[in-house]
Amino acid sequence: MQVIKINPDKCKLCYACVRVCPANAIKTKEENCEIVPERCIGCGSCLRICPYDAIKDLDSKKEVRALIRSGENVVAICAPSISGEFDDITDYTNFVGMIKALGFKYVCEVSFGADLVALKYRELFENFKGKYFITANCPAMVGYIERYHPSLIDNMAPLVSPMIATAQVVREKYGQDIKVVYIGPCTAAKGEAHYISDNKRVDIVLTFKELREMFAEAGITENNVEFSDFDPPIGGRGSLFPISRGMFQSVDINEDLLSGQLICTDGKTNVLRALKEFEHFSQLKQHLDLFYCDGNCIMGPGTSKGGKKFVRRSLVIEYVKKRLSRYNKEQWEKDLKKYLNLDFTRTYQNRDMRLPEPTEEEIKKVLSQLGRDNSENKSGCGTCGYESCRDLAVAVSNGLARIDMCPTYIIQSNIRYKKRLRSANEKLSNTQKALIESRKSTKQEQEALQEASKITLGLLNELPTGVVVVDEKVKILLSNKSFITLLGSDAVEVAEVIPGLVGADLKTLVAPYVYNYFSFVLETDESVENKDIHLGENFLNLSIFPIKPNKIVGAIVRDMHVPEVHKEEVISRVNEVIDKNMKLIQQIAFLLGEGASETEHMLNSIIESYKDIKSDSNSH
Repeated sequence: MQVIKINPDKCKLCYACVRVCPANAIKTKEENCEIVPERCIGCGSCLRICPYDAIKDLDSKKEVRALIRSGENVVAICAPSISGEFDDITDYTNFVGMIKALGFKYVCEVSFGADLVALKYRELFENFKGKYFITANCPAMVGYIERYHPSLIDNMAPLVSPMIATAQVVREKYGQDIKVVYIGPCTAAKGEAHYISDNKRVDIVLTFKELREMFAEAGITENNVEFSDFDPPIGGRGSLFPISRGMFQSVDINEDLLSGQLICTDGKTNVLRALKEFEHFSQLKQHLDLFYCDGNCIMGPGTSKGGKKFVRRSLVIEYVKKRLSRYNKEQWEKDLKKYLNLDFTRTYQNRDMRLPEPTEEEIKKVLSQLGRDNSENKSGCGTCGYESCRDLAVAVSNGLARIDMCPTYIIQSNIRYKKRLRSANEKLSNTQKALIESRKSTKQEQEALQEASKITLGLLNELPTGVVVVDEKVKILLSNKSFITLLGSDAVEVAEVIPGLVGADLKTLVAPYVYNYFSFVLETDESVENKDIHLGENFLNLSIFPIKPNKIVGAIVRDMHVPEVHKEEVISRVNEVIDKNMKLIQQIAFLLGEGASETEHMLNSIIESYKDIKSDSNSH
């Protein structure tokens, strides 16, 4: 089941998601990234970090609405972290009323399931027989262990999560034919629900963000519904479950540094380190309670962005205090006794997705490209998202990563390119000197040619839009100042050495997908119009047109954040060159090695581009 997807049309290949994914479940392609479903643990790290809103989790709202409309008895089971998310709702009884207004028959809190599971853990730890366990309360951690630490499956506590335990209880109380919808902060829970069946199943998982959207779409607020308490059974201190150590504190499981047997930690860095040490160092003789999200469930990817961890923590604590002041302890104890004998056990699957180890030759080849010839060196800056350069080399060899994910590689490549370009310029400069000497006899013609070139370059340099002309090898024949500026500071520096970047390889200056547009026009002789691209931090619009079929193409690049200026003046001046200076156009054509008609075509393309811009601006 694919819980999280990337929209390829929105992905800008920034690699932010790749760098935060703990499972290396995101594959980089030519123009975008994509998630490998079988590797994904549903943790939502990519979901939270994507700056382009290109990543979404599985939308369950439509499915929930259909279930409610079907006439089935639908029970909502709500995570106790509810109060941390919905800080805008003044009382939890209003919140329950709002959920019922959506059409749910019953609304129960997962805290009772947390109470039951916590008691089972206390029983497990108290009957210690030399085997240390890892809790299974976080579905993202369960998925990670099954895929990337399968040797630890035997150490996974054989107990269901509070979500699953609550689903069992409500089916026992309200009937086995009811439908159960879990409402919580976790995207990984959607994957967990997919793998659990029978009377333990959760039919649909709805995140807090999705619930907010359903309230908004239905026009439901706390002011237009009747308040209601949770339906029984009512939970106790298990409401502390979404806070680090909360569930185990609820049943007085000892965490004392000297006598305790339990380590509780949260956050990606901490839990991954804890797993590695648990797996490889026998000195770690304690049970592990691990939650992937920093701050436990109150900061899950299914919550609203921008939430404050410690504010949410305080809100949950205040909520629990209020709940405990109202609950019937005697009834709670009776309910515990009634449901504690349900089967809360579970098993796990070996879903081993560890990358196969390439040959040393393959690894050395990639490391050599990275400038890291020592394949035994485990270090690395980690900027690419992998712990070491060797890990990146393994991923590249397996087709999951690209070598240009390494910023050091990119920087060094640019430095080498500039050195080669400077060397080429020296050779070009010497060649130009020889040509000047050989053409002294045609000085008058040369002066006229230079004048024509000056007029053309002057015209192009006055444009607020970038203009570039390339040959069949996609090397630059001509470019103006605006285009060079859009390429960034490195290009500006090179242009100081080589005016107009003449002779530069466009492939080294732009992203691969931009370069591919130029190759397409050269191959097909078909124009590419109005393509939105990124060059560095600039958001641009690109149009490419053929000048000489399969030989020379020109391109116009507009900065979408800069208002176009002097459009009428530009059009007028280009037309003036075409209409009144045909002799100069012919000389320009000679400079480019093309016919006058082709030069005229290039200039007319610029005019048409500006006419389009004018038309667009008038329409708005």
